[in-house]
Amino acid sequence: MSAYGWVILCSFVGPFLLSFDQKVAFFRSWRFLFPSILLVGVAFLLWDECFTQLGVWGFTPKYLLGIYIGHLPLEEVLFFLVVPYNFIFILLVLQAYFPKRKTQAIGTVFSWLIGLSSFLFALIYLVKPSLGSTIDNFQYYTISATSVAFLLTLFTFKKSWYGDFALSFLVCLIPFFIVNGILTGSITDYPIVWYSEQHIIGWRMGTIPFEDLFYNYDLLLPLTWLFHYFRRKRA
Repeated sequence: MSAYGWVILCSFVGPFLLSFDQKVAFFRSWRFLFPSILLVGVAFLLWDECFTQLGVWGFTPKYLLGIYIGHLPLEEVLFFLVVPYNFIFILLVLQAYFPKRKTQAIGTVFSWLIGLSSFLFALIYLVKPSLGSTIDNFQYYTISATSVAFLLTLFTFKKSWYGDFALSFLVCLIPFFIVNGILTGSITDYPIVWYSEQHIIGWRMGTIPFEDLFYNYDLLLPLTWLFHYFRRKRA
């Protein structure tokens, strides 16, 4: 198995086996989860494919199986199944084991933090090209990730589930830094997933581009929105 494949498998096996825990009973929510993953996954795979072709990011062949769908390795496609699955699992675990949690304040502070920061970054790096930056140095990743984050926050921060989402997102920063750190070269000779310095700010959290925080937020927030929508519609 490829290095990227092992990262995906090790990330998935724990949440999958614990999906049958009787208190959480995550398997009973699969009928709401998988349509949500499909809808969000298609959008993100198109985004991923586009940026791969633009050279915003890419993949080191020595860490891959060599099976591609378009320009994306199979492992990258599976990433958009495993990460959403794990996130909703953690969300439901927190809801099941902490029934008296109070997340409204967390959601309020988090929405202001992510909303203002994403707006400022999007604004700064949209204006930057007019100040002398060339199209070759255009921060595609920075602008797209932060712009989407701002718009999503604008439409969802008043949702009843946003506080739980914010808490789950903060908890998931632990596996985020582990998994994304490995993918971006923290323990390998070369990064499994590399990023063009021309299209990002250049700030790194260890080996992880700063923009990855917003990108994961962009992935997980609409996923949570759809999951609650399908579950409420079924009820």
